[in-house]
Order: sequence, then C-alpha cells, then structure tokens
Amino acid sequence: MKRPSGRAPTDAAGRTHGQPVVGLVGLGIMGSIMGRALRAAGHEVWGHDPVAAARRRCARLGVRVPGSNAEVARQAEMLILCLPSAQALRQVVAELAVVEDAHKARIVVECSTLPLEDKLQAAAALKRQGRVLLDAPISGTATPTPAQTWIMYLSGPLAACREAAAVVRAFTLKAPRVGALGAGIKLKIAANHLVGIYNVAYAEMVTLCRSMGLDPQVALTHMAGSPYIGTGLMALRMPMMIRREYEPATMKIELWQKDMQVIGEMARQANCPLPLLNACAALYTGAMSQGRGRQDTAAVAEVFASMTAQGAGGPQGP
Repeated sequence: MKRPSGRAPTDAAGRTHGQPVVGLVGLGIMGSIMGRALRAAGHEVWGHDPVAAARRRCARLGVRVPGSNAEVARQAEMLILCLPSAQALRQVVAELAVVEDAHKARIVVECSTLPLEDKLQAAAALKRQGRVLLDAPISGTATPTPAQTWIMYLSGPLAACREAAAVVRAFTLKAPRVGALGAGIKLKIAANHLVGIYNVAYAEMVTLCRSMGLDPQVALTHMAGSPYIGTGLMALRMPMMIRREYEPATMKIELWQKDMQVIGEMARQANCPLPLLNACAALYTGAMSQGRGRQDTAAVAEVFASMTAQGAGGPQGP
C-alpha cells in the first residue's frame, strides 16, 4: 500500500483536500503518536484527553483540542479511541450519545486492550446511536516510526474496516481485517500472551549471562539478527535490560498489569490453562512491589537481579 511521502499541501485548516477529519480520544503515549502521524499525512485532527499536559503536547503537534469528547465527535468524520480502561470506554460512549448528528463520528475505531464483553457492550450502545464500532487493537509499542512496526487488527463490518484502514495507514505498517467484531481483541490477547512470556525470558537470559560472567551485550549482538531466535521484542527490550535504564517507558508496568488481567480473564472464560504466563505474572508483580510501576516492562529484569548478587550493583532506578 502506497504511503504519503512528506507533508501534502493543505488548506487553511491544515487538511489535505479529500482527507476525512479524524477525532482522537485519548492523547497519551500511543494517541499522541497517532496524532503526529495523522497530521503529517494531511488529516485535520481533533482530540481530547482529561490530562491537560497531554492536550498541550498534542496541540503543539497541530491537533485541535476542544474541551470535551463530544465536541471532538461533532467535528470528526471518524473517531479513534485509545483508552486506559473499560470505565473510560463507557464514559466516552455515554458522551457520544449527546452528539445528535450520527453522521459525525459514524465509525468508531476502538484501539484499546480491554475485555471483549466491554467492547461488545460499547458496540451495542453505539449501534443505538447510529454508529459502528470496530474492535481494532494495535500490536506494537511506543515508537517515533509507527508506520514501520504497528499492526492494527481490525474486526467488524467489512465496509467500515475498509474505511478505517484507509485512515490508519498513516500510522500502521498494515491494518488487516481479521474477522467479525471481537476477533481483533482475541488476536491481541494471543500476541500479548507471547510478549508477556518473551519479556520475562529475555530478562532471565540477561541475568544468566551476567551470572556466568558473559557480557549480555554479546548475546544480544549475536542473537538479535538470528532468524531462529531473534525477535523485534528482543531488540527493543534487551538494550534497556543491559543498560539497566527503563525510562522513558514504551509500555509501563502498571498499564501492563491491566493487559495481563485481560489475558487471564479471557483464558478463564475459554477454560484454557496458562502455566507459563502465570509464572511470569509473579515477576511483573514483583517489579510493581519494587516501585517500578511507571517504568518500562523491561524493568522486570531487576526482579531477577534482586535474586542474585547483581542486585547490589549498577543503576537500578528507584
């Protein structure tokens, strides 16, 4: 799929002719990255977040930041939600009910990692408003180049998925339709299941290398590019573990705890045992108990370090 090359000519509103106006609800780490990419692709973008600092940051990127989610919806032709909780999703859906013109924000692209039941309830409520919700979580982490790595798992009605794909290509490598509504979050749960295990495995391996007297950088150098065991997650997180520096976070441990709960709940409903992930969960909880909730999930390596003599040396954050 061809991507925009550079900033296209824009009108007085900063919008490329023919580009739909996009609304963003949730201007945190991921939302602000979306805002920057959408503006660069020529979209007029409106956004809201309850955190004033997030609004100011996105305003500097050219995102228009009115005082409410409802006002964003009144301006936008498509709405993208990037929210921290199911409660936030319910609140946004309720606020959209006061926007009389259902032709505005007709398609709502829900990107958050939230329980399937909450997404289905939101879809039903939005349908009563004359809107279509797409379940569309993103596989990827905070990066200045999302179009090189992010994959959005679109699920829902085919026509709406096609419309959304044309917009989100501004900040995704690809955005395939993976099935009916709900297939997206199921696929994201499967992906996050692996991320949770891999991240702990890399932390354990770094600790093993140090315990053996081997520089873990040597391991990273010779493994990261391997088609057999190398992964993008290894290349992202192992350097943090090697430096023992975990900020700025690409995924905060306190937010990851929410994602782990979503995985666990889905597994219980599916009657599927997760012995590996359950073992890993204790390590993330250990990192929280060390006061590392706002650090990157790579900080789980410090839990391993605390079990060895390594815990006494090197920068470790708080």
